[in-house]
Amino acid sequence: MKRRSALWTLVGAGSIGMRAGLNGGKAGLIGAAAPASITAESLRPGIPCGVMVGDPVSNGAMNSVVIWSRTDRAAGMEVEYSGRADFQQALRVKGPTASAETGYTARVELAGLKAGAEYFYRVTFVDGSARSEPFAGRFRTAGGGKSVRVLWSGDTCGQGYGINTDWGGMRIYEAMRQREPDFFIHSGDTIYADNPIPREIVLKDGSIWRNVVTEAKSRVARTLDDFRGAHAYNFLDTNLRRFHAEVPQVWQWDDHEFRNNWSPGNMEGSAPARQAFREFAPMRMRAGVDRIYRKISYGQLLDVFVIDMRSYRAVNTYNRQEKEGPETVYLGAAQFRWLGQALTASRAKWKVVASDMPLGLLVGDGKDEQGRARFEASANGDGPALGRELEIARLLADLKKARVKNVVWLTADVHYTAAHHYSPERAKFTGFDPFWEFVSGPLNAGTFGPGVLDNTFGPEVVFAKAPPKGQANLPPSAGYQFFGELEVDGKTGDMKVTLRDLTGAALWERVLG
Repeated sequence: MKRRSALWTLVGAGSIGMRAGLNGGKAGLIGAAAPASITAESLRPGIPCGVMVGDPVSNGAMNSVVIWSRTDRAAGMEVEYSGRADFQQALRVKGPTASAETGYTARVELAGLKAGAEYFYRVTFVDGSARSEPFAGRFRTAGGGKSVRVLWSGDTCGQGYGINTDWGGMRIYEAMRQREPDFFIHSGDTIYADNPIPREIVLKDGSIWRNVVTEAKSRVARTLDDFRGAHAYNFLDTNLRRFHAEVPQVWQWDDHEFRNNWSPGNMEGSAPARQAFREFAPMRMRAGVDRIYRKISYGQLLDVFVIDMRSYRAVNTYNRQEKEGPETVYLGAAQFRWLGQALTASRAKWKVVASDMPLGLLVGDGKDEQGRARFEASANGDGPALGRELEIARLLADLKKARVKNVVWLTADVHYTAAHHYSPERAKFTGFDPFWEFVSGPLNAGTFGPGVLDNTFGPEVVFAKAPPKGQANLPPSAGYQFFGELEVDGKTGDMKVTLRDLTGAALWERVLG
């Protein structure tokens, strides 16, 4: 697979410069891409969180992406983009004004992009005659017969493990950048709003994990500024900022963007959490549309269906109801209908369901008032299909009836990595076609697992890597941080799945035809 023609490096604390060509396999330091009209730094708008590309979509020969950034004051966003690293023949788009009402975030959609092309972009914020230093990045569009490489993982800055600069920051983001993916799926828990980041954590061996700390991350988030500060904290990491500038992002959310195990039945105080997520996530914003589930079409090889298992579910229960009803709702009627229809209509070779929770792993949520185990995901113990599993069973049966093939599920959430194969030959509910589910994470959080599988849909653990038994919540420095990789061959259409560790080393791989 031919990858990118330019390498990038951080310049100072806030911008990314670029250099065409290779420099001995390493990125070269250069200055900002264009001069600012006012040189006093205090007079310029800042870009403290860098830039992001989001939701890359291909519609035939034409493509579009979202460009996101954040400034430190009310200022207008400008985006230049070009197919050349020197920005010759660049096009300029004037974006919206970032304001206090948007948390000083802004985004524009670049449409009409060529298929299978590399683009370079830079963002500037303008406040009167003051212009920020440009912050640059790049992306590659779908199509052109090229292979596609996608990464996924989840769970950033959980269990109090934040940015440890002594250890090199969030190192897994640099390992992922080195893989040069076409885009990245963040499978949820993009922040841990309910987990403060302390200055130090004493580890079991007596050593100290030292965090970068901020006021907003010193407490559980409750106000809009707290939630915004929790998102902004992650951008203090240079590895993450570099990764975001180069790799298009597809974000979904789970529970820790608000609080642990929340559902619509216990959403009091969730409005600022949702607002902050939508401000920081590099998603398209449509007038009158307030939903996170969506389809990312990436050419003829791949469609990604980003689902939301959080916003429409009923409250967590013992989850063993024998019939579907208000207590068993998981995806919700509208999303369920959308997902089934979109999967059936897809003409892409591979249909990837980006799920914020696993299907077959037991994820507990304490006990109910009768002392029964309460469950957070769909799995509830061995079959038959009960509770939320009834909705999943109905979806899988609909896909079998419609003869939808090559469906793969991706998830994170459980803080280890695994490959699960589901088959009716092993299942209590048998009305579905075999499929794979791949689990990977965390990105920078405590580690747990392995989990226990429910036999309802016949899952088999083909591979798993987790901390040793009895050693839960290990720090990122213990090495149990993981991401996954899908690569669809542009010629054969085969998909290679690789589960990778903190360094990017391959732990397990399988080719699916």
